[in-house]
Amino acid sequence: MLRRTVLASPLLLAAAPVAAQWQPKQPIHIIVGFAPGGTADIAARIVGEAIQRRTGQTVVVDSKTGALGFIALKAVANAAPDGYTVGIGIMGSLAVAPVVPGSQIPLDLDKELLPLCNLVGVPMALIARPTAPYKTVAELIAYARENPGKVTYGSTGNGSTNQLGAELFAAEAGGLKLLHVPYRGGAPAIADVAAGQIDIFFANVSEIIGQVRSGQVNALALASSRPNPMAPDLPLLTTDIPTLDINNWFGLVGPAGLPTDIATGLSTLFLDAINDPATAPLLAARGLVAVPQDGPAFKANILRDRERWAKVVKQGNIRAE
Repeated sequence: MLRRTVLASPLLLAAAPVAAQWQPKQPIHIIVGFAPGGTADIAARIVGEAIQRRTGQTVVVDSKTGALGFIALKAVANAAPDGYTVGIGIMGSLAVAPVVPGSQIPLDLDKELLPLCNLVGVPMALIARPTAPYKTVAELIAYARENPGKVTYGSTGNGSTNQLGAELFAAEAGGLKLLHVPYRGGAPAIADVAAGQIDIFFANVSEIIGQVRSGQVNALALASSRPNPMAPDLPLLTTDIPTLDINNWFGLVGPAGLPTDIATGLSTLFLDAINDPATAPLLAARGLVAVPQDGPAFKANILRDRERWAKVVKQGNIRAE
Protein backbone atom coordinates (compact mmCIF):
# COMPACT_ATOMS: atom_id res chain seq x y z
CA MET A 1 0.00 0.00 0.00
CA LEU A 2 2.75 2.42 1.02
CA ARG A 3 4.88 1.59 -2.03
CA ARG A 4 1.94 2.10 -4.37
CA THR A 5 1.20 5.50 -2.83
CA VAL A 6 4.76 6.69 -3.25
CA LEU A 7 4.88 5.60 -6.87
CA ALA A 8 1.52 7.13 -7.68
CA SER A 9 2.23 10.57 -6.20
CA PRO A 10 4.56 11.77 -8.98
CA LEU A 11 2.02 10.69 -11.58
CA LEU A 12 -0.72 12.61 -9.83
CA LEU A 13 1.53 15.68 -9.56
CA ALA A 14 2.46 15.49 -13.22
CA ALA A 15 -1.17 15.29 -14.21
CA ALA A 16 -2.22 18.30 -12.09
CA PRO A 17 -3.08 21.28 -14.33
CA VAL A 18 -0.83 24.33 -14.18
CA ALA A 19 -2.75 27.37 -12.94
CA ALA A 20 -3.38 29.74 -15.83
CA GLN A 21 -2.28 33.33 -15.37
CA TRP A 22 -5.15 35.75 -14.83
CA GLN A 23 -6.18 37.60 -17.95
CA PRO A 24 -8.72 40.47 -18.14
CA LYS A 25 -12.08 39.65 -19.71
CA GLN A 26 -13.46 43.19 -19.70
CA PRO A 27 -12.08 46.76 -19.92
CA ILE A 28 -9.51 47.84 -17.32
CA HIS A 29 -10.00 51.31 -15.86
CA ILE A 30 -6.92 53.30 -14.82
CA ILE A 31 -7.87 56.12 -12.45
CA VAL A 32 -5.55 59.13 -12.65
CA GLY A 33 -5.63 61.88 -10.06
CA PHE A 34 -4.16 64.61 -12.24
CA ALA A 35 -5.35 66.64 -15.20
CA PRO A 36 -5.36 65.23 -18.74
CA GLY A 37 -2.15 66.07 -20.54
CA GLY A 38 -0.05 65.84 -17.37
CA THR A 39 2.71 63.29 -16.89
CA ALA A 40 0.56 60.83 -14.94
CA ASP A 41 -2.17 60.95 -17.58
CA ILE A 42 0.34 60.56 -20.42
CA ALA A 43 1.99 57.59 -18.72
CA ALA A 44 -1.37 55.88 -18.20
CA ARG A 45 -2.37 56.40 -21.83
CA ILE A 46 0.93 55.15 -23.24
CA VAL A 47 0.82 51.95 -21.22
CA GLY A 48 -2.92 51.53 -21.85
CA GLU A 49 -2.43 51.79 -25.60
CA ALA A 50 0.39 49.24 -25.39
CA ILE A 51 -1.87 46.78 -23.57
CA GLN A 52 -4.60 47.24 -26.18
CA ARG A 53 -2.07 46.80 -28.96
CA ARG A 54 -0.65 43.64 -27.42
CA THR A 55 -3.81 41.95 -26.16
CA GLY A 56 -6.76 43.62 -27.86
CA GLN A 57 -8.23 44.35 -24.43
CA THR A 58 -9.67 47.85 -23.89
CA VAL A 59 -8.04 50.13 -21.32
CA VAL A 60 -9.90 53.26 -20.20
CA VAL A 61 -8.18 56.21 -18.47
CA ASP A 62 -10.48 57.98 -16.00
CA SER A 63 -9.57 61.33 -14.41
CA LYS A 64 -10.49 62.08 -10.79
CA THR A 65 -8.42 65.15 -10.04
CA GLY A 66 -7.70 66.98 -6.81
CA ALA A 67 -6.02 66.68 -3.41
CA LEU A 68 -2.59 65.64 -4.72
CA GLY A 69 -4.13 62.61 -6.39
CA PHE A 70 -5.70 61.28 -3.20
CA ILE A 71 -9.26 61.51 -4.52
CA ALA A 72 -8.27 59.08 -7.26
CA LEU A 73 -6.35 56.82 -4.88
CA LYS A 74 -9.34 56.67 -2.53
CA ALA A 75 -11.52 55.64 -5.48
CA VAL A 76 -9.05 52.84 -6.27
CA ALA A 77 -9.04 51.70 -2.65
CA ASN A 78 -12.86 51.56 -2.65
CA ALA A 79 -13.09 49.68 -5.95
CA ALA A 80 -14.03 46.02 -6.19
CA PRO A 81 -10.87 43.87 -5.95
CA ASP A 82 -11.51 42.19 -9.29
CA GLY A 83 -8.60 43.59 -11.33
CA TYR A 84 -10.64 45.97 -13.44
CA THR A 85 -9.93 49.17 -11.50
CA VAL A 86 -6.37 50.30 -10.83
CA GLY A 87 -4.71 53.68 -10.41
CA ILE A 88 -1.54 55.66 -10.94
CA GLY A 89 0.38 56.33 -7.74
CA ILE A 90 3.12 58.96 -7.89
CA MET A 91 6.14 59.64 -5.70
CA GLY A 92 4.56 62.78 -4.25
CA SER A 93 1.48 60.90 -3.05
CA LEU A 94 2.90 57.55 -1.97
CA ALA A 95 6.36 58.49 -0.68
CA VAL A 96 6.51 62.23 0.07
CA ALA A 97 3.12 63.16 1.57
CA PRO A 98 3.23 60.41 4.24
CA VAL A 99 6.41 61.92 5.76
CA VAL A 100 5.36 65.59 5.59
CA PRO A 101 3.68 66.76 8.82
CA GLY A 102 0.23 68.20 8.26
CA SER A 103 -0.48 66.26 5.07
CA GLN A 104 -4.18 65.54 4.59
CA ILE A 105 -4.33 61.92 3.43
CA PRO A 106 -7.89 60.51 3.31
CA LEU A 107 -6.89 56.85 3.39
CA ASP A 108 -4.35 54.48 4.87
CA LEU A 109 -1.99 54.09 1.92
CA ASP A 110 -0.35 50.94 3.25
CA LYS A 111 -3.53 49.15 4.31
CA GLU A 112 -5.96 50.19 1.57
CA LEU A 113 -3.73 50.08 -1.51
CA LEU A 114 -1.56 47.38 -3.03
CA PRO A 115 1.56 48.36 -5.02
CA LEU A 116 1.38 46.36 -8.26
CA CYS A 117 4.37 47.60 -10.25
CA ASN A 118 6.40 50.69 -10.99
CA LEU A 119 6.10 51.94 -14.56
CA VAL A 120 7.95 55.11 -15.56
CA GLY A 121 9.99 57.95 -14.16
CA VAL A 122 10.90 61.45 -15.23
CA PRO A 123 13.90 63.35 -13.84
CA MET A 124 13.64 66.85 -12.48
CA ALA A 125 15.49 69.73 -14.11
CA LEU A 126 16.85 72.83 -12.39
CA ILE A 127 15.90 75.97 -14.31
CA ALA A 128 16.84 79.60 -13.68
CA ARG A 129 15.59 83.02 -14.79
CA PRO A 130 17.22 84.09 -18.05
CA THR A 131 18.72 87.24 -16.46
CA ALA A 132 20.37 85.37 -13.58
CA PRO A 133 24.10 86.10 -13.08
CA TYR A 134 24.81 82.35 -12.94
CA LYS A 135 24.76 80.01 -15.93
CA THR A 136 26.01 76.82 -14.28
CA VAL A 137 25.29 74.91 -11.08
CA ALA A 138 28.73 75.81 -9.71
CA GLU A 139 28.06 79.49 -10.35
CA LEU A 140 24.64 79.25 -8.70
CA ILE A 141 26.15 77.63 -5.59
CA ALA A 142 28.86 80.29 -5.39
CA TYR A 143 26.30 83.10 -5.80
CA ALA A 144 23.97 81.63 -3.16
CA ARG A 145 26.84 81.34 -0.68
CA GLU A 146 27.76 84.98 -1.23
CA ASN A 147 24.12 86.08 -1.02
CA PRO A 148 22.45 83.99 1.70
CA GLY A 149 18.65 84.16 1.66
CA LYS A 150 18.49 86.15 -1.57
CA VAL A 151 18.10 83.32 -4.09
CA THR A 152 14.40 82.50 -4.40
CA TYR A 153 13.00 79.16 -5.51
CA GLY A 154 9.46 78.35 -6.55
CA SER A 155 7.38 75.30 -5.73
CA THR A 156 3.86 74.01 -6.20
CA GLY A 157 3.26 74.27 -2.46
CA ASN A 158 4.63 73.30 0.93
CA GLY A 159 5.65 69.66 0.98
CA SER A 160 5.71 69.37 -2.82
CA THR A 161 8.44 67.51 -4.67
CA ASN A 162 9.55 70.84 -6.13
CA GLN A 163 10.21 72.19 -2.65
CA LEU A 164 11.90 69.02 -1.47
CA GLY A 165 14.12 68.99 -4.55
CA ALA A 166 15.28 72.53 -3.83
CA GLU A 167 15.76 71.83 -0.13
CA LEU A 168 17.78 68.70 -0.91
CA PHE A 169 19.89 70.75 -3.33
CA ALA A 170 20.47 73.43 -0.68
CA ALA A 171 21.47 70.89 1.96
CA GLU A 172 23.74 68.83 -0.30
CA ALA A 173 25.43 71.96 -1.69
CA GLY A 174 26.75 72.79 1.76
CA GLY A 175 23.78 74.29 3.56
CA LEU A 176 22.70 77.06 1.21
CA LYS A 177 20.07 79.48 2.48
CA LEU A 178 17.37 79.83 -0.17
CA LEU A 179 14.03 81.64 0.03
CA HIS A 180 10.92 79.57 -0.70
CA VAL A 181 8.09 81.06 -2.81
CA PRO A 182 5.11 78.65 -3.03
CA TYR A 183 2.66 78.68 -5.96
CA ARG A 184 -0.61 76.87 -6.62
CA GLY A 185 0.76 75.09 -9.66
CA GLY A 186 3.82 74.52 -11.80
CA ALA A 187 2.67 76.73 -14.69
CA PRO A 188 2.60 80.02 -12.76
CA ALA A 189 5.92 79.22 -11.11
CA ILE A 190 7.58 78.53 -14.46
CA ALA A 191 6.03 81.72 -15.86
CA ASP A 192 7.55 83.73 -13.00
CA VAL A 193 10.97 82.19 -13.61
CA ALA A 194 10.69 83.28 -17.24
CA ALA A 195 9.60 86.76 -16.13
CA GLY A 196 12.47 87.03 -13.66
CA GLN A 197 10.20 87.20 -10.61
CA ILE A 198 11.85 84.18 -8.95
CA ASP A 199 15.31 82.75 -9.46
CA ILE A 200 15.12 78.97 -9.78
CA PHE A 201 12.66 76.10 -9.95
CA PHE A 202 12.84 72.29 -9.95
CA ALA A 203 10.38 70.75 -12.41
CA ASN A 204 9.90 67.56 -14.37
CA VAL A 205 12.02 67.96 -17.50
CA SER A 206 9.00 67.15 -19.65
CA GLU A 207 7.16 70.17 -18.24
CA ILE A 208 9.80 72.82 -19.00
CA ILE A 209 11.54 71.61 -22.14
CA GLY A 210 9.45 73.91 -24.34
CA GLN A 211 10.47 77.01 -22.41
CA VAL A 212 14.10 75.85 -22.37
CA ARG A 213 14.20 75.35 -26.14
CA SER A 214 12.60 78.75 -26.76
CA GLY A 215 15.06 80.50 -24.45
CA GLN A 216 12.42 81.66 -21.96
CA VAL A 217 14.30 80.00 -19.10
CA ASN A 218 17.82 78.66 -18.63
CA ALA A 219 18.23 74.97 -17.80
CA LEU A 220 21.22 74.63 -15.49
CA ALA A 221 21.19 70.87 -15.03
CA LEU A 222 19.22 67.64 -14.98
CA ALA A 223 18.79 66.07 -11.54
CA SER A 224 19.78 62.65 -12.83
CA SER A 225 22.72 60.30 -13.07
CA ARG A 226 22.17 59.76 -16.79
CA PRO A 227 21.09 61.91 -19.75
CA ASN A 228 17.46 62.11 -20.75
CA PRO A 229 16.40 61.58 -24.38
CA MET A 230 14.35 64.77 -24.27
CA ALA A 231 17.40 66.85 -23.25
CA PRO A 232 20.46 64.75 -24.07
CA ASP A 233 22.92 67.66 -23.85
CA LEU A 234 21.76 69.05 -20.52
CA PRO A 235 24.49 68.87 -17.83
CA LEU A 236 23.89 66.38 -15.03
CA LEU A 237 23.43 67.81 -11.55
CA THR A 238 24.98 64.64 -10.11
CA THR A 239 28.31 65.71 -11.61
CA ASP A 240 28.49 68.45 -8.98
CA ILE A 241 26.36 66.74 -6.31
CA PRO A 242 26.22 62.92 -6.67
CA THR A 243 23.16 62.55 -4.41
CA LEU A 244 20.98 64.84 -6.54
CA ASP A 245 19.34 62.08 -8.59
CA ILE A 246 15.62 62.92 -8.39
CA ASN A 247 13.44 60.68 -10.47
CA ASN A 248 9.70 61.31 -10.11
CA TRP A 249 8.14 57.89 -10.60
CA PHE A 250 4.65 56.83 -11.63
CA GLY A 251 3.52 53.36 -10.60
CA LEU A 252 0.42 51.18 -10.60
CA VAL A 253 -1.67 50.44 -7.49
CA GLY A 254 -4.82 48.48 -6.87
CA PRO A 255 -7.21 47.91 -3.97
CA ALA A 256 -5.62 46.05 -1.08
CA GLY A 257 -8.00 43.10 -1.36
CA LEU A 258 -6.78 41.97 -4.78
CA PRO A 259 -6.24 38.19 -4.89
CA THR A 260 -2.64 37.21 -5.52
CA ASP A 261 -3.29 35.72 -8.95
CA ILE A 262 -5.01 38.89 -10.17
CA ALA A 263 -2.30 41.13 -8.71
CA THR A 264 0.38 39.03 -10.41
CA GLY A 265 -1.53 39.02 -13.69
CA LEU A 266 -1.92 42.82 -13.65
CA SER A 267 1.75 43.33 -12.83
CA THR A 268 2.80 41.08 -15.70
CA LEU A 269 0.35 42.72 -18.10
CA PHE A 270 1.55 46.26 -17.38
CA LEU A 271 5.27 45.41 -17.18
CA ASP A 272 5.09 43.62 -20.52
CA ALA A 273 3.50 46.77 -21.97
CA ILE A 274 6.27 48.98 -20.57
CA ASN A 275 8.97 46.62 -21.83
CA ASP A 276 7.44 46.41 -25.31
CA PRO A 277 10.02 47.80 -27.81
CA ALA A 278 7.24 49.81 -29.46
CA THR A 279 6.68 51.67 -26.18
CA ALA A 280 10.25 52.99 -25.86
CA PRO A 281 10.06 55.78 -28.47
CA LEU A 282 6.71 56.95 -27.09
CA LEU A 283 8.24 57.31 -23.63
CA ALA A 284 11.39 58.99 -24.93
CA ALA A 285 9.35 61.60 -26.81
CA ARG A 286 7.84 62.65 -23.47
CA GLY A 287 11.06 62.53 -21.47
CA LEU A 288 9.88 59.42 -19.64
CA VAL A 289 12.10 56.50 -18.72
CA ALA A 290 10.87 52.96 -18.06
CA VAL A 291 11.46 51.87 -14.46
CA PRO A 292 9.88 48.39 -14.45
CA GLN A 293 9.59 46.95 -10.95
CA ASP A 294 7.26 44.20 -9.81
CA GLY A 295 5.06 44.58 -6.74
CA PRO A 296 7.60 43.73 -4.01
CA ALA A 297 10.34 45.81 -5.65
CA PHE A 298 7.96 48.75 -6.09
CA LYS A 299 6.90 48.58 -2.44
CA ALA A 300 10.55 48.53 -1.34
CA ASN A 301 11.21 51.56 -3.56
CA ILE A 302 8.33 53.45 -1.93
CA LEU A 303 9.72 52.76 1.54
CA ARG A 304 13.25 53.81 0.53
CA ASP A 305 11.96 57.09 -0.86
CA ARG A 306 9.94 57.77 2.28
CA GLU A 307 13.11 57.39 4.33
CA ARG A 308 15.05 59.65 1.97
CA TRP A 309 12.49 62.45 1.91
CA ALA A 310 11.75 62.23 5.63
CA LYS A 311 15.33 63.39 6.26
CA VAL A 312 14.90 66.34 3.89
CA VAL A 313 11.57 67.27 5.52
CA LYS A 314 13.16 67.22 8.97
CA GLN A 315 16.21 69.22 7.89
CA GLY A 316 14.05 71.86 6.21
CA ASN A 317 11.40 71.91 8.96
CA ILE A 318 8.80 71.46 6.22
CA ARG A 319 5.07 71.22 6.88
CA ALA A 320 2.17 70.79 4.47
CA GLU A 321 -0.05 73.79 3.77
